[in-house]
Amino acid sequence: MQDKVPVPLFTLSKNSQNFANDKIDRWLSDRVAQIIKQALKSLSHSEIEEIRLRINKPLLIRTHNKDLFLTAFGQVGTTQNAYFVSKEDVVNSLEKMTFSSMYAVENDLRQGFFTLPGGHRVGISGETIIEYGKIKTIRNVSALNIRYARQPKISLDILKYLIDENKIFCHTLLISPPRGGKTTILRFLIKQLSDGLPSLGLEGQTIGVVDERSEIAGMWQGIPSFDLGCRTDVLDRCPKSIGLGMLIRSVSPSIIAVDEIGNQEDIFALTEAARCGVKILATAHASSLEELKKRESMASLLNSKLFGRVVVLSRAKGPGTVEAVYNLHKGIILASGAIK
Repeated sequence: MQDKVPVPLFTLSKNSQNFANDKIDRWLSDRVAQIIKQALKSLSHSEIEEIRLRINKPLLIRTHNKDLFLTAFGQVGTTQNAYFVSKEDVVNSLEKMTFSSMYAVENDLRQGFFTLPGGHRVGISGETIIEYGKIKTIRNVSALNIRYARQPKISLDILKYLIDENKIFCHTLLISPPRGGKTTILRFLIKQLSDGLPSLGLEGQTIGVVDERSEIAGMWQGIPSFDLGCRTDVLDRCPKSIGLGMLIRSVSPSIIAVDEIGNQEDIFALTEAARCGVKILATAHASSLEELKKRESMASLLNSKLFGRVVVLSRAKGPGTVEAVYNLHKGIILASGAIK
């Protein structure tokens, strides 16, 4: 099975390209917005993952496999002839993104990012202000990383590996390196499980989502930017260690979905939720199952056999490439580089 070539699990459809390009330029300074608009006339929207603005550095668009420096005319150039982002570009972009109120996103800034309408995530670099040993805010912002939100078309094939012979969803962990597609796959699975899949004999499930980083649903003023299904409830910007118990008590979910687990508090909360009879759908950072096992906290979780399935994703053929689907209970590989 190791000889099989990994293939992308999803591809962007025309609709998802329009979603990803949903007026992203309106959040940028006028000069940068003009350059981006011009560049998008020749570049494929489906390839663009990030726009990076660094003060006194070249304007950069990041695709799934390369970095593109843009000139003042929106053409692909070099580090020598690219448009250099000014402090005014960053300041003006921030004013638009925060509706001229940095205070409104201060809580998010402590984590280093905030979310725009449409689910686009903005990462921030700058001077951190520390108070009582914790980050209070970030000022003198020096760089912005706008990560495009995407709602791609994804194959349903993966789901057949995540349900057992009784048509019951198994506790599932998605793992990948950064930008490997795990959050996108997580959204897809939430929607399909919520709506139900008659073709697989799977009825719709009540799903609770603890969206600590506001990435899964992309909530904006209580409205999700992504369609997570008709039976899904979202607890936005809440720590997983607190939110899991809250959802069990308040909405009685049959499945709880969370992103990027790793610390002991998260793992304890997941274990308690599973003991209450709730199925778990989660993600974690790792390039392989072997790498994940090297982390003490994650190794103990895997050894507990809580997760029946582990899906390993990579960027080998683009984000969402399936490297393997493991059945941990039986110790076998269900699929390897074969999901299209």
